[in-house]
Amino acid sequence: MLDAKGLDGRSLVRRRAGLRLWLSALWLGMLCLAALLAPWVAPHDPLSQDLFLGRLPPFWVAGAEPGYWLGTDSLGRDVLSRLLYGARVALLVAVLAGSITCLIGATLGLLAGFLRGWVDMVISRLIDIWMAFPPVLFSILLIAVLGPSLTSIIIAIVVIDWTRFARVVRAEAMVQGTMDYVASARVAGRGRIGTMLREILPNVLPTIVVLLTLEMGIAVIVEAILSFVNLSIATDDPTWGGMISEGRISIHQAWWVLVFPLIALFLTVLAFSQLGEGLKDRFDPVLR
Repeated sequence: MLDAKGLDGRSLVRRRAGLRLWLSALWLGMLCLAALLAPWVAPHDPLSQDLFLGRLPPFWVAGAEPGYWLGTDSLGRDVLSRLLYGARVALLVAVLAGSITCLIGATLGLLAGFLRGWVDMVISRLIDIWMAFPPVLFSILLIAVLGPSLTSIIIAIVVIDWTRFARVVRAEAMVQGTMDYVASARVAGRGRIGTMLREILPNVLPTIVVLLTLEMGIAVIVEAILSFVNLSIATDDPTWGGMISEGRISIHQAWWVLVFPLIALFLTVLAFSQLGEGLKDRFDPVLR
């Protein structure tokens, strides 16, 4: 009876994990496709202004103008077009910043967790020192020094968040390093680096993948925060954070300028988060 209940519980968890994976992958896939095809599917130029078309409501609200599906902002710019082009910035930051952060942090964590000794001591002390800095203030300081740009945002995210990967991967590598298969590889004559790359890394990889998806969601939030305070890209290119900043000023006259980028931001971050949770459950050996 207990075994049957346990199997039913694991089956339920697997189904929920599969549902999270499919829903999050569906949203992220559609968002990536829309971002890639933005120059062709966007109904208008996102930078084109027409004050005579300012604050037009969405298509289902009285007073809407044909062709402006989600309305316009106070300068007459099409909200849908700006959302699509803003998705390009958000996803670009998520992929580049997340990948570089993962590469640096996971490499240092793997070296510290498996090699131990002075390597672990040096990397661990570096992590402790780095985490003593307030992340938000540190990112704003970096942007102020480097200047507002997409590259500056990516550098700021990498510099701040690599410690998250390093700490988790270090702990996981330490656990894997005590397993019998590692001792067997060493007895078979495989060197330390070979053992780390061929034995430890494949078993730590699921954790790294989960962290990467979560980091992408964090990168989207950080980019939105920085663009909200006008520390993102220096050009007039649309960003979700910038749209939210503009929309809050005219929330009572044109609520759609604020609401739609908020919904896009929320769904994207939630999708990355649920993708990570789904992958964690899928990789969990207890649930297999």
